[in-house]
Amino acid sequence: MTGFQRVFATAAHGSTRTCAQTGELLNDSLLRAAERMHLQWFAAEDEGRTEDPTEQKLRKSREEEGKVAKSQDTTSAVILLVGVLTIFVLSGWLWNGMQEMMMYFLRQIGEVNVATDHVLGMAFYHYFIRLAAPVAAVSFVAAWAGNLVQVGFLFTTKPLMPDPKRIAPNFGKWAKKSFASEEAGFNLAKSLGKVIMIAAIGFFNVQALSGQLVNLVYGTIGSAVAVIAGLAFRVLLQTSLLFLVLSLFDYVFQRRQHIESLKMTKEEVKEERKNYEGDPLIRNRLRQRMQEVLSSNMMQRIPDADVVITNPTHFAVALEYDRIRMDAPTVTAKGQDHVAQKIRERARENNVPIVENKPLARALHAEVEIGDSIPEKYYEAVVKVLKYVYSLSGAQKRQKWWGGN
Repeated sequence: MTGFQRVFATAAHGSTRTCAQTGELLNDSLLRAAERMHLQWFAAEDEGRTEDPTEQKLRKSREEEGKVAKSQDTTSAVILLVGVLTIFVLSGWLWNGMQEMMMYFLRQIGEVNVATDHVLGMAFYHYFIRLAAPVAAVSFVAAWAGNLVQVGFLFTTKPLMPDPKRIAPNFGKWAKKSFASEEAGFNLAKSLGKVIMIAAIGFFNVQALSGQLVNLVYGTIGSAVAVIAGLAFRVLLQTSLLFLVLSLFDYVFQRRQHIESLKMTKEEVKEERKNYEGDPLIRNRLRQRMQEVLSSNMMQRIPDADVVITNPTHFAVALEYDRIRMDAPTVTAKGQDHVAQKIRERARENNVPIVENKPLARALHAEVEIGDSIPEKYYEAVVKVLKYVYSLSGAQKRQKWWGGN
């Protein structure tokens, strides 16, 4: 729903706004508040870089330089979680394979000699690859998927190219970034938090099984392995889930840092817009030419207008609004004195409502060009006019403006 549609809906339905509309307005308010929030942690490091990066800047950084917003913690957490679950699913098969390997080497203890050492080496690699390959393959897929979800498909060799700045960095800037920046503080807090949480997970799990652990000396080797393996699995699973949750905060931080590093000065934005959109003089000439074309055809568009707002004699502005095609009402014709009289006559011939509103007519005539939408500051005034026309025109206008039955 556009801003004008929200204002129009509020005026049309009065105090009977539905819960869905109220929720939508609340969400929009929260989003606007978040956008206005002062994020000191993500402030631009260089003075003057106050403008958000343009789409061209973001695309160039991604495609040409290979710079993207990515959290290594997210990928690591996904690899750990998937690896732990894979070991759990294949635990029976892995246990049988390790038993088979141990039995094989125990049988070879008395027969080892220089001539057969290479046979034992080959046997070790055989068992190692057979047991580790499934977990490694699944972890590789998890790493690929973790990066794909964050940045999409991207292939570039730019990060692999030698960079003299990495070999001989600016020591002062490096020290500030590593020890006295918001990023350093965030990373320190993150690392300390991980250590504390892992210690807590291990402590509470061991405490919960303290009775079983003490009695392991009276049990068999198989029961001891089962208890220790179960304890290790729970600790690893809970740790991986915790890391995955924490990595979401890290991803948000890295994304903010990425945007902050690409911020631009006002001059850079103007220069990029000039390069992308063309010379401002040429664009102004094209705009003037378009206005001339629209002005020459505006009399033919008056029958499609929804209302003509007048001064009443000196100015006339025709507005058209269609919620499907337009975000806000659009000026389709405007004129002063003689032209305004022609617009009113054309409107009467085609039964287009004419509403007198002196300040609104003068303001729209002065500020809005033909073919442009009205500014947001005039939404409420135009809504009042359309409400009046709505009361006269009934269901036909309701369908066009609001989409009701």
